[in-house]
Amino acid sequence: MDLKIDPEFADMIPPLTPEEYEQLEANILAEGAVLSPLIVWNGVIVDGHNRYRIIQQHPEITYTTHQKEFADRYEAIMWICTNQLGRRNLTEIQKRALIGKQYAAEKARHGFNEGAQVRDEHGQFRRSGQNDQSGSAETTRQRIAREHGVSDSYVRHSESILKGMDAAEEVLPGVKHEILSGRIKPTLKSVEAIARASPEDRKQLAEDLRKPRPSPKKKDPKPVISPPFEEEPEDVSDQEESEALLSESVRPTSALAISESMASSPDRRRRDAPVETIIAELTDALEGMIFRWDFCLTVNQPNASQEECRTQIRLLAAKGIEYLNHIKEEK
Repeated sequence: MDLKIDPEFADMIPPLTPEEYEQLEANILAEGAVLSPLIVWNGVIVDGHNRYRIIQQHPEITYTTHQKEFADRYEAIMWICTNQLGRRNLTEIQKRALIGKQYAAEKARHGFNEGAQVRDEHGQFRRSGQNDQSGSAETTRQRIAREHGVSDSYVRHSESILKGMDAAEEVLPGVKHEILSGRIKPTLKSVEAIARASPEDRKQLAEDLRKPRPSPKKKDPKPVISPPFEEEPEDVSDQEESEALLSESVRPTSALAISESMASSPDRRRRDAPVETIIAELTDALEGMIFRWDFCLTVNQPNASQEECRTQIRLLAAKGIEYLNHIKEEK
């Protein structure tokens, strides 16, 4: 099948590091096939861009596709965003970009400027029929915030940050990928400011994103993090947390810490995802585990070959096998 890569769709997929891409390629070549189906809409890939690029480089590799149906392009974009947000360990800026893109797509699809309004059959704006559990009218922005466990202002600012990245990309091609891949780590405030700047100032502001962030003064026991949106003090807590995440100063150090944080979060809600999404997420988790084990054991081969280390590896492997056998046998 002759599949197509849509640049806008591909741009939404959080980039792999060179090491991650090489390991994905190695895993696919070892299997001789792509185990997870590529998700396709009208011949256009909506999930599986990196796998397809590897397929193009190795035509002997076999693969399958799963056809999705969307009402329009905006619905496809919304699906990509929610799918990526639900299945990957994202950096803060990647999460912001996806939520901002989802919000922009939903607004564009319905042809309105605020989430609480849609056009009726006469072209007039009216209140949306979407309601929350209390029965009161809920804006699109509020619904997206609820779905992802963030604040209303988080969604609004995420769209502004996305606009800032797009504006920077227009005047300095490649900078958006550098931000999303983590090669450069600008503040959220500096990214968002580019969209608000005059066209003649944008290139300089975009170039400034590549400059190293100044280190905090040694005499200060704790670095002071400026909130990225100073004009709205009520959002300071959300913004300080985002800045900390973006600079990697506050980040869970293990999968267990992440899982415990998610499980104990008051924003955790039940998700009723479709079967293909569940399988895609579990596949992604399994492939991620295989990649990390292969990568770790390969780059640390001398020490990993020592009998003391091998004994502990076998114990870990047995624990994983026991869990997977439990899942396999569970009715």
